[in-house]
Amino acid sequence: MKNISWGILGTGSIAAKFATALQSVEGCSLTAVASRSDSRAKEFADRFKAEKAYGSYEELAGDQDIDVIYIAVPHTEHKNTAALCIQNNKAVLCEKPFTLNVKDSEYLINLAREHKVFLMEAMWTKLLPANLRVKHWIDDGRIGKVLHIKASFGFHADFDINSRLYNPALGGGALLDVGVYPISYATFLLGKMPDNIVSRAIIGKSQVDEQNVIILQYKDNVLADLSSSISAEIGNDALIVGEKGIIKVERFWMASSARLYDNKYQCLDTFDEPFRANGYEYEAEEVNRCLREGLLESPFNPLNVTLDNMKIMDEIRAKWGLIYPQEQFTKSS
Repeated sequence: MKNISWGILGTGSIAAKFATALQSVEGCSLTAVASRSDSRAKEFADRFKAEKAYGSYEELAGDQDIDVIYIAVPHTEHKNTAALCIQNNKAVLCEKPFTLNVKDSEYLINLAREHKVFLMEAMWTKLLPANLRVKHWIDDGRIGKVLHIKASFGFHADFDINSRLYNPALGGGALLDVGVYPISYATFLLGKMPDNIVSRAIIGKSQVDEQNVIILQYKDNVLADLSSSISAEIGNDALIVGEKGIIKVERFWMASSARLYDNKYQCLDTFDEPFRANGYEYEAEEVNRCLREGLLESPFNPLNVTLDNMKIMDEIRAKWGLIYPQEQFTKSS
């Protein structure tokens, strides 16, 4: 089995979680890490026993020993850093949200296809065993036709205009930070785009969405009721209701268990599988598998679905009138 050599671009908390997960995955190694700071890169490399530490992203992208790079910087930097890696013929696993908007996502996808390199959004939720079991229960008809999905993801963070959550220059707001999870979950379970989107948001003093509620409506009488927040503890569970039964998933975005009930809430089936590490190992394993098989995208998390989710979020933000400073500059130029 070919050993897959990983690089990590960024040294924040998400990068640390992914590095921790890699330690539990066979047939791969963390070879190098990059930060804009030599000291931060070295500290991270020492902590996770990476062979090399770079004080610039360009050095990591140009390292000939690296097979794939995990992009773990703020999402306003995803487009440029992922493009840098792709242009150096490196496979890329890019954190969610893939980019700020559809236009930037299309750019990266076309660039990856031009360079014939693997590209995937790091939507780890879709690759967790519990959520794959939920999808199997649905596809197997265990709850009959799906009628309604309810999913939320929200927390309270104190207002700080300089934080990535509230700063528009950093792509702040609930939708891109955590709203992408319930949206991706609904499209993952239903396997299709909505026919109508209705949404409302609380736009705060920093001009980003602090709370939102989104309704995805489908022609076959299916509704998805989705919400996200960075200012209120609204929970992070999911409920999938079908004609014959109900599936409940606690903490759906990082699920390790699921419950299947009939319409009288009699439990019919359960799934429980603790993570080997922290859950990020499953997306790493999927990337490794794809690279060994010579695939340019994952059949479990394909790029067209990433693009569909970005289209949904673009439409929602357009209805709110939420435009980020980078987008205003692009439009005017």
